[in-house]
Amino acid sequence: MDRIEAIRSFIEVASCGSFTQAAERLGLNRIRISRHIQEVEDWLQSRLLHRTTRQVSLTEAGRAALPLCEQLLNQAARLESEIRPATSQLQGSIRLASPVGLGQHWLYDLVETFLQRHPQVHIHLQLADDDADLVDERVDVALRFSQQPAAQLIARRLMQVPTFVCAAPSYLRQCGEPQQPQQLSSHNCLTHLDSQSWTFSQQDQPLEVAVRGNFSANEMGVLTRATVQGLGISLLPADLAQPHIEAGRLRILLQDFPCRHAWLWAVYLSRSYQQPLVRTFIDFAAEQWQGGISVKLPPSA
Repeated sequence: MDRIEAIRSFIEVASCGSFTQAAERLGLNRIRISRHIQEVEDWLQSRLLHRTTRQVSLTEAGRAALPLCEQLLNQAARLESEIRPATSQLQGSIRLASPVGLGQHWLYDLVETFLQRHPQVHIHLQLADDDADLVDERVDVALRFSQQPAAQLIARRLMQVPTFVCAAPSYLRQCGEPQQPQQLSSHNCLTHLDSQSWTFSQQDQPLEVAVRGNFSANEMGVLTRATVQGLGISLLPADLAQPHIEAGRLRILLQDFPCRHAWLWAVYLSRSYQQPLVRTFIDFAAEQWQGGISVKLPPSA
């Protein structure tokens, strides 16, 4: 039997808890997946899965075998990638999820360069500011802004992204400019749906300020546009704010109180990293973005 292929089927079934979903993800039929599981169980002489009409779950032996099978598959992928002739071209597809703003700017340039280097690769890009479900949506890699990703995911930190409190000159002329973070409570602050407070640094100590306003959204591009139009004050990532800052459409506020930077991570499930293509893409992103995002501030900012 092809033990590598059979082990891959076992890992996929364990990941999604379904023979049918595993078959769909691997591009195989359900009968073949069942045969693979039986082959692995015969090889290890242990029952690895509890099977009922409603669900599939790991036995005690299955829980013990799963991390060892993942290690074995990782080693096989590493062997393939290191021994394969350097002249062989990278092939395959990646399902990639990203926040909308990042996908329209920095990520697009990265993907374009990657595809130029690897023309036989296909990237399926899914843009949304809500976190994608890596299992249900069959995502290989998701890019997320976070201080620390969820513990159940494998994560690699890619770059630090500065964030700025910004407002349009028209808003500041009408409402004035806050000089202290606490003064934001008297301003119309435009917020992301998941954030009702902003964190600053004051004398090397964190300072959390509650903010509120008459407009919130789950997409940073919309908040950026609303800020440029003078609707209120917002906390924006550097990649979205930079062109407006340089053009004078936005001004950075409270520069004596730096905002906490955002970290961009690549998160993935263990089964995804077993693919040489996924590892190559993550390594490429880390290399290209290792310097982070630099922002050129105008002299008047």
